[in-house]
Order: sequence, then C-alpha cells, then structure tokens
Amino acid sequence: MKNDRFLSMLGLAARAGKVASGEFSTEKAVKDGKAYLVIIAEDASHNTRKQFVNMCTFYEVPYLIAYDKDTLGYSIGRQMRSSAAVVDSNFAKGLRELRQDIIEITDDTE
Repeated sequence: MKNDRFLSMLGLAARAGKVASGEFSTEKAVKDGKAYLVIIAEDASHNTRKQFVNMCTFYEVPYLIAYDKDTLGYSIGRQMRSSAAVVDSNFAKGLRELRQDIIEITDDTE
C-alpha cells in the first residue's frame, strides 16, 4: 500500500520529537502557530473532525483526514489518536509530497 510511506515518515517525525498528538496537544500546536500539517483520523467523532477542520481553516494549516485512530496512533508509537500535528516544516513538506489529498489552506486575500 503506497500510504505506508506516509505513515513511515510520520513515525520518523514522531521519533524525532516533531509530532504533537492527541486533541489537546494538536490544538495547542495549531493555535501557537507551530503546526505545519494536521492529520485527523477518519473515525474521530463528528465534533472532533469539525473542530479541527474549522481550526485548520482559520489558522491556515494544511490538513488531511485519513486513517483510523488505531493506525494513526500506532504509526507514531502511541495509543489511539484522533489527531496529530507535524511541528517541523521539513517533515510536513515531505509528508505533503507523499499525499495528493491533503487540503491546502491558502489566503486568497492577497
């Protein structure tokens, strides 16, 4: 499965200490301007998904809704996770190159 490269790189980022995971840490990373990419689990609750989509849109952070909570957590060496934020621009760039379905938020007011 080609998505394994994405999960492998996400795991590498986590081992390097460049991933914030869990709802509280992900939200803090986005609001502090440290998140370069947010991954939201497909099986996260409707409210959680809506909250992160709205937050990423507002703060102009690219996001991806993919994988289930078990897979997302396992890939970063944790228990189930509904969300994770990549807090390193280079890892985020590499991850964005591996997936075509990441929703990029751009500021159209320029």
